[in-house]
Amino acid sequence: MARMDSSAVLTVGFDLDMTLIDSRPGIRACYLALSERTGTYIDADLAVTRLGPPLAEEMANWFPPERVAEMSDLYREMYSAIAVAASPAMPGARESIAAVRAAGGQAVVVTAKYEPNARLHLAHLGLEPDVLVGDLWAEQKADALRAHGAQVYVGDHVGDVRGARTAGALSVAVATGPCDAEELRTAGADVVLDDLAAFPGWLAGYRASARA
Repeated sequence: MARMDSSAVLTVGFDLDMTLIDSRPGIRACYLALSERTGTYIDADLAVTRLGPPLAEEMANWFPPERVAEMSDLYREMYSAIAVAASPAMPGARESIAAVRAAGGQAVVVTAKYEPNARLHLAHLGLEPDVLVGDLWAEQKADALRAHGAQVYVGDHVGDVRGARTAGALSVAVATGPCDAEELRTAGADVVLDDLAAFPGWLAGYRASARA
C-alpha cells in the first residue's frame, strides 16, 4: 500500500465512467441509436452492465472484427449529441474534487473514454479537474498517474485497481460500477468505499494519518 509523503503536493486521480459520472443512461441511448442506424441488434441493457474496458471490446460482441473500428468511430461521432446530456454526475463527484482542492491538491481524471467525449461530459456537468487524460485502460493508466505524481487513484473497476497498483498509487475503489466490493478487494484495492460520497471523509482521515 502506498503511503503519502506529508510534504508532497496531494494528487488524486479519478476514473470517469461510474466513478465521477453515471454514464449508463447516455451510453444505453447511444447504443440503441447505433443499433437503429445500422440495423444490428445490440443489447444496450447488457452493455451498460460492463462499462470500463475500451469501446472496441464491447463492439466486438455485436459486430464482426472487420467492422469494429468503423462502428466504434460512428458511435463516438453520435455520442456527443446523445449521451452527454443524459449522463448525470455521481453522488459525491463535485464534493470529492472540491475536497482534493481544499487540501491544496490537484485532481487528475484518467479514463478509458475517448478524450474529447470525456471532456464534453466534464464541461456539461461543471466538473473541473486540473488534468484530463483519456484513451487509457487498466495498466495503461499507470503512465498518466505516474506522469502527474498521483498518490491515490479512485475507480470502480478491477482494471482501475490494476492501474493504481501498477503506478504505485493507493487504490481506492468505489462499488458503484460493474465490480462489487468483494471483486475489488480480491483485485487488490487498498480501500473499498460504497460510493464516492464517502470519499471526502476518507480523504480527511488519510491526510490526518499521513501527518501523524
